[in-house]
Amino acid sequence: MTKIELKTNEHTHMKTLNNYFMSWAILGTMVICIACNPQQDIQEEVEPTVSDYPIRPVEFTKVKITDGFWKSRVDTATKVTIPYSFNKCEETGRVNNFVFAGGLKEGKFVGKYGFDDSDVYKIIEGASYSLMDNENPELKAYLDKLISYISAAQEDDGYLYTPWTLKANDYAEMHCCSYSEDGQFINSRWSHELYNSGHMYEAAVAHYRATGEKSFLDVATKNADLIYKICIEEGKKYYPGHQEIELGLVKLYRATGDKRYLELAKEFLERRGRGLTNYSNEGDYLHEYDIYSQDHLPVTEQSEAVGHSVRAGYMYAAMADIAAIERDTAYLEAIDRIWENIVGKKLYITGGLGAGNGIEGFDVAYALPNDAYAETCAAIANVYWNHRMFLLHGDSKYMDILERSLYNGLIVGLSMKGDEFFYPNPLEFDGERKFNQGAVCRSAWFDCSCCPSNLSRFVPSVSGYAYASTNKDVYVNLFLENESEIAVGDQIMKITQQTDYPWSGEVSLLIENEESIEANLKIRIPGWSVNEPVPSDLYTFTASPSEKTSILVNGEMYDFEMEKGYAVVKGEWNKGDKVEVSFPMDVKSIKSHENIVDNRGKLAYQRGPLLYCAEAIDNQGHALDLVIDDESETFTAEFKPDLLNGVTVLDGNGLANNKEIPVRLIPYYAWSHRDITPMTVWIKSSI
Repeated sequence: MTKIELKTNEHTHMKTLNNYFMSWAILGTMVICIACNPQQDIQEEVEPTVSDYPIRPVEFTKVKITDGFWKSRVDTATKVTIPYSFNKCEETGRVNNFVFAGGLKEGKFVGKYGFDDSDVYKIIEGASYSLMDNENPELKAYLDKLISYISAAQEDDGYLYTPWTLKANDYAEMHCCSYSEDGQFINSRWSHELYNSGHMYEAAVAHYRATGEKSFLDVATKNADLIYKICIEEGKKYYPGHQEIELGLVKLYRATGDKRYLELAKEFLERRGRGLTNYSNEGDYLHEYDIYSQDHLPVTEQSEAVGHSVRAGYMYAAMADIAAIERDTAYLEAIDRIWENIVGKKLYITGGLGAGNGIEGFDVAYALPNDAYAETCAAIANVYWNHRMFLLHGDSKYMDILERSLYNGLIVGLSMKGDEFFYPNPLEFDGERKFNQGAVCRSAWFDCSCCPSNLSRFVPSVSGYAYASTNKDVYVNLFLENESEIAVGDQIMKITQQTDYPWSGEVSLLIENEESIEANLKIRIPGWSVNEPVPSDLYTFTASPSEKTSILVNGEMYDFEMEKGYAVVKGEWNKGDKVEVSFPMDVKSIKSHENIVDNRGKLAYQRGPLLYCAEAIDNQGHALDLVIDDESETFTAEFKPDLLNGVTVLDGNGLANNKEIPVRLIPYYAWSHRDITPMTVWIKSSI
C-alpha cells in the first residue's frame, strides 16, 4: 500500500548562483553503460569527475517505447530513414569519399560541401542508437564496413577530413571548405573541419556504447588528440566556424574520462568573440560577419540570440555542458539571458528558430515572418539546449519549449513514410514558392543534407527526454507509451506509462518495481494546459481553459502542489500503485505579441501540444484567405484513423470570399503529405 505524504514546500528563487552550484551533489565516479548486445549492459568505470548536471537524464536505453505516436516514428526512422539515408550517402558519393581518401580505390571527391562527411557520421550515430534497442547483425556488419573506410581515410597524424585529403578545391566548386597554403585547420569561419570532427566524436561514442568496440572510438580520440596538440600544446588559435565539436568533445570526455577533451571544448568557446579569426574567403558575404557565427562577443558577454540558428543552438547547448561540469556561473548567466531573449522575442509558435532565409538565422526582436526559415536542424538544436537547461534548473518551462519544438517544428521535418524531408519549415505556403531547397514540397534528399542525417540520429533516441531523476525525485517530462527503469538513489523504479498522447490528455503511470521506493514523482504540467503557450508574452491564449489538470493516486483524487511547473506527488511507491493524470484538451486560439507584424489580425490554433494549420486541400481550395470568427466559432476535435496515418482534426466553420464554408485544421507536422496546396498556421480573424 502506498504511503502518500503531502507537505507544503514553498519554492523560492532567492538562492544565489554560487549557492545553487554548491548545492549540487558530487557524482563521484561516472559510469558509462556499454551495451555489448542490446540485452546486456557492461559497466565500465572511468576517471572521477568533479560534477555534472544536478538532474540526471534517464537514457533512452532505459525507456522502451511500446506503442503510440512515437513508437511508429521511431520504428520508421529505424526501418526506413536510417537505411534510406545510408543509401543516399552511397548514391551521392559521401561514402566513396572515405574510400578514395583512404586509398582503397582511386577517385576524386564527389559533392560540393565541406561538411558532407558529417552526414555519414550522423547516420552512424542514429544506427548505433537503434542497435542499442534492437539487435541487427546486418546493420552491425554494415557499420563495421563504414568504420573501416573512415579509419582508412584518417591520416597518420590523426587528421580526418576527406575534402582536404582529396584536395577537392583543386577541381570542384566547394562550399564551407577551407583551402590555403597554411594547411589543415585554417582559421576561417567558413571551415567545417572541426564541425565534422564533432559529429564524428558523437557517432564514435554512440557506436562504442552500442557495441563495446573501440574501432571507431580510437579513430575519434586520435583525431581529438591531434587537435588538442595543435590548438592547446602548440598554441595555434584555431576554433570552429560552425560550432558542434564542443558537444562531441564533452561526450568524448564522458566516455573516456580524459579531461583534455573537456579543456579543449571550453577553450574553443573561450576563443570566440576575441578577434582571433582570420577571414580568408573572398566574396563570402555571410561568414565575413562575426555576428553570423556568434563570434562578435566573448560567449559569456552575449545576451541576444544572433546569427546562424543551428550554430547558435549547438553553442548554447555546449555552454550548458560547461556550466554544469565546471560550475561556471558566467556561462550559466549568459545562457539564461539568451534563453529569455529567444523565448521572449525570437521564437516561432512552432518552437522553430531562425527567421531569416538569407542567413538561416535570427533576425531582430519580433521579426518572425511566416515564410520562416526555421531549419529542422535548428529545432533539433533547440531540443538539445532546452533539455540541458532543464537538467540545470529543474524548471518545466524548458521542457515546455522542448515539447513545442519536438511535436511541431522538429517532427514536421520528417515525412510519415520516413523518406522525404523539409529543410526549412515555414508557417505559410502559397502553393508555389520553392522554399524547400528548390522544391515546393517535401524532398527525397538535398545536396546539403544536414537535416535528413540529423533526423536519422535524433528520432531513435527521443525516449531519452521522457524522464530524469535525482536521488529523491523522478521527473516525468514527456508523455508517451513506455516501460522505463529509473535510478532513484541506489534503487531502480520501474514505471509503465500508458497514454494516447498527444491525441488524448489521459496519462497513466503504473509502478512495477518489486521493492518499496520512497520518492517524489514530479509530473510536468504543460504550460499549454495552464493557459501559457510559452513562458513569456510573445504568444498568449485568447481564453482560459475550461478545466484543470487532475491527478488520481490509486483511484483517489490527489490534491497536488506545484513546484517549478511540476505537480509533486510524494510517497512510498510499491508494485501496483497507479497515478492517473488528466490534462484538459480544449481547442485554444493563440494571438501573437502586437510587435509581430505578420500576425496582426490573425490567430493560430492548438490542441494539447500540437499546433494546427489549414491546408487548402481540406478547405475548398482556401487557406491564406480563410477568415474565422474566434468569438463565435467552436471547433470540434475528432480522431480520423484513416487520415494522415491517424490524426485528430479540428472541424468548424469560416469564411472564404465572404461565404461561409466548413473549415478543417490538421496538425502542422502532417502538412504536405497530399497534393501541393497552400497552407497557413496563422489564420485571419474577424475580431
